[in-house]
Amino acid sequence: MTDALLLANLAATLYMTGLIWFVQIVHYPLFAGVGGDGYARYQAKHMNRTGWVVGPAMLLELATAILLCIVLPGAISFVGMACLGVIWLSTATLQVPTHNKLCGGFDAALHRRLVGTNWLRTVLWSTRAGLLLYALWLRLQHGIA
Repeated sequence: MTDALLLANLAATLYMTGLIWFVQIVHYPLFAGVGGDGYARYQAKHMNRTGWVVGPAMLLELATAILLCIVLPGAISFVGMACLGVIWLSTATLQVPTHNKLCGGFDAALHRRLVGTNWLRTVLWSTRAGLLLYALWLRLQHGIA
């Protein structure tokens, strides 16, 4: 069960890591080119559709990370969980409120804030991916994590 749990957590984390890098480098910067007339509608559609793409993976990642802390307690699990806690906190307190404000129309300062604060999640998801790949390597090499 531990191996399956680790692989499920790794899969969800790698999915989110790839997605966050795409969002950070491609998707969010393109918001500035949408244009003022259709921006509010674009932002609303972005938020509605993004939930379906990130929601299941984020919930799977959270559930499996919590279970890993219970089943496989140790530095890797706890540091990974701490990273995930900050990701969720950042999402709830920085990214979602900024997206909600952008639903009123494009604002360059809000857009810069969104792109700038999203680097925290990008770095933390990348850190989680590295930690979990290391944990997998440990299990494959030594049967531990």
